[in-house]
Amino acid sequence: MLHHWKNLLPLGLLLLPLSAAGFRYEAPAISPETESGFEEKPGWEAETFAVAAANPLATDAGYQVLKAGGNAIDAAVAVQAVLGLVEPQSSGIGGGSFLLHFDGDSVQAFDGREMAPAAVGEGLFLDDNGEPLAFMEAVVSGRSVGVPGTLKMLEKAHREHGALAWETLFTPAITLAEEGFKVSPRLHQSLASDEALRNDPLAKAFYYQGKDTPVATGEMLKNPALAEILRQIAQHGSNVLHEGAIAEDLVERVNTHRNHPGDISLDDLAAYDALIREPMCTPWLQWEVCGFPPPSSGHLTVMQILGMLDQKAMLEAPLDNGAPSGGWLHQFLEASRLAFADRNRYIADPDFVDAPGGDWNTLLAPSYLAKRAALISSDKSMGNEAKPGNPGELDVSWAVAPSQPEYGTSHISIVDADGRAVAMTSSIEQAFGSRILADGGTGLAGGYLLNNQLTDFSFVPEVDGKPVANRVEAGKRPRSSMSPTLIFERESGELMGSLGSPGGAAIIHYTARTLVALRDWGLNAQEALDLPHAITLGDHVFVEAGRFPEETLDALEDYGHKITLRELTSGLQVIMRQDDGALFGGADPRREGVVMGD
Repeated sequence: MLHHWKNLLPLGLLLLPLSAAGFRYEAPAISPETESGFEEKPGWEAETFAVAAANPLATDAGYQVLKAGGNAIDAAVAVQAVLGLVEPQSSGIGGGSFLLHFDGDSVQAFDGREMAPAAVGEGLFLDDNGEPLAFMEAVVSGRSVGVPGTLKMLEKAHREHGALAWETLFTPAITLAEEGFKVSPRLHQSLASDEALRNDPLAKAFYYQGKDTPVATGEMLKNPALAEILRQIAQHGSNVLHEGAIAEDLVERVNTHRNHPGDISLDDLAAYDALIREPMCTPWLQWEVCGFPPPSSGHLTVMQILGMLDQKAMLEAPLDNGAPSGGWLHQFLEASRLAFADRNRYIADPDFVDAPGGDWNTLLAPSYLAKRAALISSDKSMGNEAKPGNPGELDVSWAVAPSQPEYGTSHISIVDADGRAVAMTSSIEQAFGSRILADGGTGLAGGYLLNNQLTDFSFVPEVDGKPVANRVEAGKRPRSSMSPTLIFERESGELMGSLGSPGGAAIIHYTARTLVALRDWGLNAQEALDLPHAITLGDHVFVEAGRFPEETLDALEDYGHKITLRELTSGLQVIMRQDDGALFGGADPRREGVVMGD
């Protein structure tokens, strides 16, 4: 599939690296935002380029890279490096990522997902009696740490597409780590509410200053250990994390953990390779939506939901009093239940699990989605009775995996001046990952957090004698919900937008609802992100507290949905091209992100 961009420069001009002198970073005077959990944001317009990220300091780093002549990939490297410093609870060099890149002609999917060590097996999260560990017991342990992939993935993408020198792209993060940054309310609140992180000696000394009280909002925090690690990565590349002293430190911290030590090796780190996969691009009326293939379940599940909704006649107007209506939400939630039932049976690492019928697109076939949509009642919820369908033949009969929690992540969207674009979702899984802070053996204060992504595998390897597709296996990448998305106009092939969100399994709902709001409801990027959320992962429906009219909640209960009010803290970032060719970006009002551009 080719997507042409009218302003594409000759390829040779894109690949000429600039010297370090071509980029002069200036640390901005950005103060933490308010303590509000929902802060109205204006949306941002830009003529030529834009970058959206979860923290203003990270957004600014990408903006400065683009101003200096860098492209979308260059900006993504700089943004992610800063996010690992200022939003360590969500992502960083100790985790994994999926990145979609549009180079003006075609889309590539860069897979930096973590990988299970060679020594682990199906019983990784079972106790001595063969019973699954409690979820948090598994998270806060050495067993949960997968071989990280974010750096390897970014380096591979940069080698193929970068314009600025790799070394220069870490300047913002190194500068902020050395000079300090103001702790944001979100970081402070995350530290205050997490009991497990302070049990790690390095983390307690750094983030709690050896006490029980976390660093305060607005306090200047320096991270000299991370500055030194990033300096080595800038100079010598991603192998710094996968070989030598920093790798040895990672292995030691995982394998000597006080709670269920892991079994990761230097060979695991050295053998890791980021992959380039074929993106999944799915027609959706006037748009073509490109997303990530398995091991992500994001694109398949999002497009199943949207495909089923397109098969159903609308029960009532989709919006009511500035929120999705009860009738629309009923259909959306029911489609979600059916899509998640398929997800929990079929989707896993494609190097270990075959697609139904040999092609993942069998799950998106219109005839199949029509059959699934016919199961949605116009007046009654199916509750937790949704069953997987049969989209195609299978060599192995997979069991439906039991539900278990998913968390975390951060999202970056970028469109550069030449029409190239990035949608990148990055994660260490839970807030603060495995709660293991590694200083790379530097002996300096601070460092980076290790992921707990292996808990994205099913703890239970089989059900009723049938294997679970997403069970733990050596060298396997755990299934993810991350849904980085690029949108194109089908007729012209022109880039329309970039979007994605954190939020664990709810990423799928957040992304699907946002796509509907953008395409069908006439909302701009910011208006779409301001809408309240409602999700379901099976039985109960979780509704964003204080955001829906009472009559909408009453309507959902009349359909038979079991309502639970809670915070649904998405972190959506969206950049869309408007009819006049300009860009308009939105950042989720529930988080600290902003959009910057010219």
